[in-house]
Amino acid sequence: MKHLLPSTALALMIGFGSLSLSGNASAANKWDSLQPDRDEIVASLNVVELLKRHHYSKPPLDDARSVIIYDSYLKLLDPSRSYFTASDIAEFDKWKTQFDDFLKSGNLDPGFTIYKRYLNRVKSRLDFALAELGKGVDKIDFTVNETLLVDREEAPWLKSEAELDDLWRKRVKDEVLRQKIAGKDPKQIQETLTKRYKNQLARLDQTRAEDIFQAYINTFAQSYDPHTNYLSPDNAENFDINMSLSLEGIGAVLQSDNDQVKIVRLVPAGPAAKTKQVAPADKIIGVAQGNKEMVDVVGWRLDEVVKLIRGPKGSVVRLEVIPASNAPNDQTSKIVSITREAVKLEEQAAKKSVLKLKQDGRDYKLGIIEIPAFYLDFKAYRAGDPEYKSTTRDVKKLLTELQKEKVDGVVIDLRNNGGGSLQEATELTSLFIDKGPTVLVRNSDGRVDVLEDENKGAFYKGPLALLVNRLSASASEIFAGAMQDYHRALIIGGQTFGKGTVQTIQPLNHGELKLTLAKFYRVSGQSTQHQGVLPDIAYPSIIDTKEIGESALPEAMPWDTIRPVVRPAADPFKPFLTQLKSHHEARSDKDPEFAYIRDRLALTQKLMNEKTVTLNEQERRARHDEIEGKQLALENVRRKAKGEEPLKELKKEDEDALLTEQDDTKPEDDAYLSETGRILLDYLSLNSSVAKQ
Repeated sequence: MKHLLPSTALALMIGFGSLSLSGNASAANKWDSLQPDRDEIVASLNVVELLKRHHYSKPPLDDARSVIIYDSYLKLLDPSRSYFTASDIAEFDKWKTQFDDFLKSGNLDPGFTIYKRYLNRVKSRLDFALAELGKGVDKIDFTVNETLLVDREEAPWLKSEAELDDLWRKRVKDEVLRQKIAGKDPKQIQETLTKRYKNQLARLDQTRAEDIFQAYINTFAQSYDPHTNYLSPDNAENFDINMSLSLEGIGAVLQSDNDQVKIVRLVPAGPAAKTKQVAPADKIIGVAQGNKEMVDVVGWRLDEVVKLIRGPKGSVVRLEVIPASNAPNDQTSKIVSITREAVKLEEQAAKKSVLKLKQDGRDYKLGIIEIPAFYLDFKAYRAGDPEYKSTTRDVKKLLTELQKEKVDGVVIDLRNNGGGSLQEATELTSLFIDKGPTVLVRNSDGRVDVLEDENKGAFYKGPLALLVNRLSASASEIFAGAMQDYHRALIIGGQTFGKGTVQTIQPLNHGELKLTLAKFYRVSGQSTQHQGVLPDIAYPSIIDTKEIGESALPEAMPWDTIRPVVRPAADPFKPFLTQLKSHHEARSDKDPEFAYIRDRLALTQKLMNEKTVTLNEQERRARHDEIEGKQLALENVRRKAKGEEPLKELKKEDEDALLTEQDDTKPEDDAYLSETGRILLDYLSLNSSVAKQ
């Protein structure tokens, strides 16, 4: 087995097929002929056995798991309950508790039967949508008062073709209205949507038995946890989209989100991050090579979209993106040009700056060390190069330089750090503690391996704070957890990502299985899984934790605890936390950046709770203008407080600039960084006052 370093790559290969079939048979006949072959049957039996023997949790493959597999398969194929009818579901329900038996015996027929029914239902719906468009988008009556339920995850299955027709009539009407409000004319709308549906039909015809097998077995594998995946031979080389894209792509972790592809995380110093024009939770709806025509990718499978985005180093890819900052039903998009390139190690290197603050009538200097990733130049390290680059070596140099500048304390900025080398997380911890365990790894057999810092003495003993957010993951969480458990640093910011598991790759006779075989634990015995690291003092989050993070994934393994290996001395921060929070809240209530983020998050959460949309154009435009008006008002309150000119309209580039937590601005201009510094100074002041008494 090949072990993997901690990673937050969450890309799931799901959806429609991607390779064509030969011959002139009709699509329906092609689908009827799609059957599992012997290699796939053997592979499915191997997956059953590997999960039984080696998965970390070893849950039984029984009737209860069968229900999870069945429900997940239906959700994978028809998440909005817009294809299958109630009679289809009634027919499938007879298998609900039998998938465990089917899988144990190598019987793949039920999984294939459900998928082929799905293919027929999708074809029927796309044909209907094209027929509706064929009547002419200019003929649609937008004065009628009717609504569309857009969040159909819990909706009842529709009973008849007539009910499906009515739903899809409204869906087509909604698509047209969205495009209309986004500024497209009837001819453009007609062409865009017709081409979209025809492309989906064409790709539907290309479905192979391999695509069905992957979808079905991957659903089974992911019933154990979201990072356990089956990868077909075609996709095995792309099992980690994070690594693939960071090599010759845009530097982004992507994930399927119904019919669209969502950005989960940007690779620090990667091409996409450098543009400052895309952000986590943005949705990619189009991809173009250089100046060529934009390809609509709505409804495409994730790995197909990835193939379009990847390309030769130095070439340009253009993405059509719907910003996450849009209102839920605002389809206004923008085009972002990105030059593909490899992420250079030196661009991800830790760097320092000095934050100058005036507090209580005194001038202070705080050292800031930004760590975008936990990196180690393995090639130079193995070659014995004494100057090899690593996170720990670089941070040690920066600490030395900052101490020469006589800083009053240090803030380590781990925002958006998606992890990397586990070895470096352990080595970095050793710079700040005397000696001792740094992280625990519990294997599927219950054995706990303890990784330790064996070098006596801390390199830096001064005041320390860590700034984290939702995109601080894996190795970042291990380091932050150790710093919190040893009471070595104040942890400030947002709840971290929560990926606390280790995966391995097991080759099969047909494809590969990536399975979870171990779990990380902090020295306090707490898991980093699901819950992540909770800050001592919390900041409002720009990112909705319900959308991004381990807890947002289905069947995510739970948070738990094991026996601790360290029981540190009394927590020096605990006596002052109430006062520190009080001082922070008093400042942040008046801070225009904090106020903006809080109010914007509240507005977004309110909008996300809206489950229906009106199909009346006048009402829809009024609602759209109302939401934009609220967003503009929030921005202008912020600008006024900072002494800036108010905007007459909210331009997307202005809005997007606000979503970038880390910028090339001075540390004093970063509200979160500056406030973190002030909290650390508050602690120094309070602690000093107690010491003098």
